[in-house]
Amino acid sequence: MKYLNNSKYIVFSFITTITAFAQSHYPGQHQSKLKVDETKNIQLTAFDLEDVKLLDSPFKENMVRESKWIMDISADRLLHSFRNNAGIYSGNEGGYFTMKKLGGWESLDCELRGHSTGHILSGLALLYASTGDSKYKVKSDSIVSGLAEIQKVLNQKGFLSAFPENLIDRAIKGQKVWAPWYTQHKLFSGLIDQYLYCNNKEAFEVVKGMADWAYQKLKPLSQEERKTMLRNEFGGMNDSFYALYQITANPNYKFLAEFFYHDDALNPLIDKEDNLNKKHANTYIPKLIGISRAYELEGTTKYREIPEFFWNTVVDHHSFITGSNSDKEKFFEPDHQSEHLSGYTGESCNVYNMLKLTRHLFAYEPKVKYVDFYEKALYNHILGQQDPQSGMVAYFLPMKPGAHKVYSTPEDSFWCCVGSGFENQAKYGEFIYYHDKKNLFVNLFIPSLLTWKEKGMTVKQETTFPNQNNIKLTINTAGSEAVSINIRYPNWATEGAKISINGKQQKITVKPGNYIVLNRKWKDGDIIGVVFNLPLKVTPTPDNPKVVAVTYGPIVLAAELGSADMIEPAPFSNPKLYNDYYTYDYHVPASITNQLNYSSKELLKNISKVNNNDLLFKIKGNDETLKPISDIHRQRYTIYWELNK
Repeated sequence: MKYLNNSKYIVFSFITTITAFAQSHYPGQHQSKLKVDETKNIQLTAFDLEDVKLLDSPFKENMVRESKWIMDISADRLLHSFRNNAGIYSGNEGGYFTMKKLGGWESLDCELRGHSTGHILSGLALLYASTGDSKYKVKSDSIVSGLAEIQKVLNQKGFLSAFPENLIDRAIKGQKVWAPWYTQHKLFSGLIDQYLYCNNKEAFEVVKGMADWAYQKLKPLSQEERKTMLRNEFGGMNDSFYALYQITANPNYKFLAEFFYHDDALNPLIDKEDNLNKKHANTYIPKLIGISRAYELEGTTKYREIPEFFWNTVVDHHSFITGSNSDKEKFFEPDHQSEHLSGYTGESCNVYNMLKLTRHLFAYEPKVKYVDFYEKALYNHILGQQDPQSGMVAYFLPMKPGAHKVYSTPEDSFWCCVGSGFENQAKYGEFIYYHDKKNLFVNLFIPSLLTWKEKGMTVKQETTFPNQNNIKLTINTAGSEAVSINIRYPNWATEGAKISINGKQQKITVKPGNYIVLNRKWKDGDIIGVVFNLPLKVTPTPDNPKVVAVTYGPIVLAAELGSADMIEPAPFSNPKLYNDYYTYDYHVPASITNQLNYSSKELLKNISKVNNNDLLFKIKGNDETLKPISDIHRQRYTIYWELNK
């Protein structure tokens, strides 16, 4: 392992931790703004988010709802705690004309205050890229200008935060403090996203000042002080520093990225040791995204093998049928899912970060398994995280039979999963398509319009998948260059597929788990038709063959169980209770049971579709209707069944 020597400490070179580049950048994007190449060790590159526009679908509906909420939170409210920390006037207090303060994790006495402002800066940048609507940039500009003023008034060598610098000092000393670097990362990344997606140069100057402060703060620390500090959750600080390094080529920022390598957490993975049991998942997962960034920069095999091992371990041994993981925010023993069907499973931030890691690994080697996982987690967790009536989002996806989703509140939550939710719902177009110089990869079946500028080509995807199993791709092009269009043939598509070009059936020579390659000189108006037959499947948990879940293609089906005994403010969190999302009493009625008098084979034979137009199913002998878990809101449900045969 390569390392740098210093009189006070050793830091490992080009090994990073936590979330991608900025929060929202992937290799191939924003190339005009980068001074350091990130694409030499990858096979495929991402399209800029502005090149993919969502068409009408549940994904677009989620984005519209989220955009209304994010626009309703005023810039002054988001800046209030920052101004308070700097001693800047922020409205008459004492009960007269007071600033309406944010609650929950944004309260003035919460040590994570300010994290939502960073997430919202990223969310606004992503909405601007996804829609082109200038209102998102106008609001972003006002927040950034406020932060620039606050940084100037603080006059602390570039330090900027909603909390005093002493919280960072407490982390360095190993004293009790709630994750100040985690919160700083959200602000760093939000400002970087504002530069990358909105070309806000003021945001770039502000975040460079913050990085210069961090360099002066951290460079004198000893190795022991560094290790002590890194025991405290630090978010994606290293990736933010790598982002600045790639944009500026300033070696100080590269030094900072290397500084945040967490030896104790990551070194065991070098030897392919599954050390995840009882680890806080959302502290852990992002570290592997940083390791991926190291591979992209210098190509060291080890830095690719470590995140691949981690990804396979989490997906194959620590995840539920929905693609989500953890119980009460922590990993548990591998392959022990049936023992952890609690009301606190599936933290949404974990899924957010696993999807990020998946995108990096896919760029190195475009394996269908990566997209299959992404699709599973996207459809079953992220899409259903948002309440369609209020736009609020859930912290957990409970696996407890008879539980329900618990949503945030507009004024008094602002949990971490609310913050990442502002981004989740704004960037659904990010993984639908990938490319290299001669190949287009169609990964996800989401209604969208792709503009491939370099090829002078657009691809319009129309579908109601998974409600209907057909996908239509319309090609518009002025060129005559041969391009291979690679369409994912999912592993779940065990009942086959049909492909046609302009109505003529094409021979499929590959099996599920590969890409179907269509190579020709495409003409303007060419139409590709794709049909998948979605199979019903009963899947047991790894540790108990009698505890099973039902899927339809990639879609997890859950039983609708009604809203009996859901006591107000359910399905919303109660902000009057401490960490209500984490201690929630679901009051599951005694009459609710997840037991079925079937074997797995018998259960499969006794599930039938109610009609051909909707994803509604019935289990013979049961009153409940099965439907996609993403469509079940404001009522109880069951995902896992206990079989008596």
